[in-house]
Amino acid sequence: MAKAIHSMIRVLDEARSVDYYRRAFGLEVADRLDFDTFTLIYLSNPETEFEVELTVNKGRTDPYELGDGYGHLAVSVDDLDAEHARFEAEGLSPRKLVEFAPAGELVGRFFFVADPDGYQIEVLERNGRFK
Repeated sequence: MAKAIHSMIRVLDEARSVDYYRRAFGLEVADRLDFDTFTLIYLSNPETEFEVELTVNKGRTDPYELGDGYGHLAVSVDDLDAEHARFEAEGLSPRKLVEFAPAGELVGRFFFVADPDGYQIEVLERNGRFK
């Protein structure tokens, strides 16, 4: 069974966005993962485990257009390999399984799939921060 865990949006200014979501929705920084070309900031509050993931692409100076600002919805599953196989069997066209491990440390295992309208959904294995 899938469980919704976060939704990602791209932002230009980390401090401005963190301040807005704190003031508007009471969301606080739950985690921050900094990589060479981007930073991920996970925001949450005590109401739910669902998080908003802010992605800051380093070096980006132009504002995002609504058409390219959408990121993805994410759900977590216990057995990623079994879910990937199930998606294939159902003809849902999952993309390849990915092990994201910059600097050799596993951050997460996942695959993406697009819904009929082209919206991207990330299916993550429940592990580490992805529950």
